[in-house]
Amino acid sequence: MSKCRVILSFPPALIELPVTYRLVKDFNLKINIMRARISPKDEGKLVLEVEDGSPEQVEAGLRFLEDQGIRVTRLSKEIKWDQDLCVHCGACTAVCLSQALHMEPPEWELDFDPNKCIVCELCVQACPLQILEASF
Repeated sequence: MSKCRVILSFPPALIELPVTYRLVKDFNLKINIMRARISPKDEGKLVLEVEDGSPEQVEAGLRFLEDQGIRVTRLSKEIKWDQDLCVHCGACTAVCLSQALHMEPPEWELDFDPNKCIVCELCVQACPLQILEASF
């Protein structure tokens, strides 16, 4: 089974295409929508985790999207966090839209869930100690 994360960028004319349906129905892929921002008359962005297909099925599905005019960007980076140096200030949580970085009471210590991370890198810029980094 193959698994990858991608960002789909839609030109305004294509935001109404049923692309997630086509990936599931035509290519037998399981998808998880991590984040979406789609507005009429504006470019749409969709962050997907694509899994449960053979590498060939995933490649065929992504090729289909590109043939439709959708820009596909693979997320090959990951966020690394040095937990030992963290002072748990929470600055990164304010910019983490996917809530991969979060703090819970009563401890109020930073926790990172890499499965939720969409690698937007906003946390890297927000960290005052610079202990978050994006790596390949």
